[in-house]
Amino acid sequence: MIQYAKGVLRGIRRLSVTLSGLAFATLLCALPLQRAQAQALAVQVSVSGDVATAVIGPSTQPVADVTLTFDQPTGLSASSLGLSASLASITDTALLARLPGGVLNQIDAGFPLLLTIEPPLTGGLSFRTVRVEVHTHALGYAAGSSWRLFKAPLGGSFSDITDDIAPGSVRARGTTGGFSQFLVLADLRTTSSVVAAKIAALRARVDTLPSSERQPFRVQLDQVESGVASENFAVALDAVDDLSARALARAGTHLADRWRAARDLDNQAGDLIAGAASLRFSVAYLRDYGD
Repeated sequence: MIQYAKGVLRGIRRLSVTLSGLAFATLLCALPLQRAQAQALAVQVSVSGDVATAVIGPSTQPVADVTLTFDQPTGLSASSLGLSASLASITDTALLARLPGGVLNQIDAGFPLLLTIEPPLTGGLSFRTVRVEVHTHALGYAAGSSWRLFKAPLGGSFSDITDDIAPGSVRARGTTGGFSQFLVLADLRTTSSVVAAKIAALRARVDTLPSSERQPFRVQLDQVESGVASENFAVALDAVDDLSARALARAGTHLADRWRAARDLDNQAGDLIAGAASLRFSVAYLRDYGD
C-alpha cells in the first residue's frame, strides 16, 4: 500500500508539471520560444541594503521577479551584479546536454527563463552566500512539487541548489556561494539519487579544504548517508545541521568565506553552507514524500 501511494504521488507530481505548462503557456505565447538562440529580456534591478531585486520581462506583464538576499555583501549595487535574463529554447541541445538528469529534467515551455548573474571583474562585489528566489506566476504549485532551482557555471553542468519551494504561484529558492546561471526545472529524478548526488558534491568540496579541516566534515557526511540509508531522517537532518553549523563557525578563520568579483578567492565556507541547505531540503523531501 505504501509503495502504491508513493507511485500515485509520483504520478500526480508528473501530471502537475504537464498541466502547469499547458495552463500557463499563454503567458509567453507572444514570444517565439522555439528559436535556437536565447532571446534577451528586459531587466530592472534595484538594491536596498543587503537585498537586490529584479523584475524580468515587460513591465506590463513581467515573466518573473528575482530576489537576491546577500550575507555580508560589500560593493552591492545594480551595476555590480551583472544580471541578465533570456528565454532559452526548449530544444537547444547544447543547453539540454548541461542538465544532469537528461529527460528527467524538463524545461517548461511556459517558463524557459535562463537567468545569468556574472558580476563584472572590477565591480567590487563580494559576499559569503546569497539566497536566490525566482518567483513566477507561469508555473503552478502543488504540495510535493517537482520544481527545482538549478545553477551552473557559464557553459557548465547544472546542479540542483534548491532549499525551498513555496507557493505564490511558484517561488524557487536556493543558496549559493557564487554565481552564475540559473534555471527553474521540473526534476523527475528519484529523490534518493538527488540526495546521493548532493552528498557526493559536498564530499568533493570537502576534499578541497585544508587537510586539517576535512575529517570532521567527512564524519558528518557519513552520518547523513547512514541516516538516510536506514531511514532515520532525524539523525540525517541533525548531521546536515551540524555540518552547516561547523562551516559557519570555521568561516573566516579556518575556512575562507568570501566570493569576490575578481574571482581570486575560494569561498570554502560559503559553498559548504549552501550545499548543506540544499541537502537538507532533499533529505526532508525524501522523508515527507518518499522516492
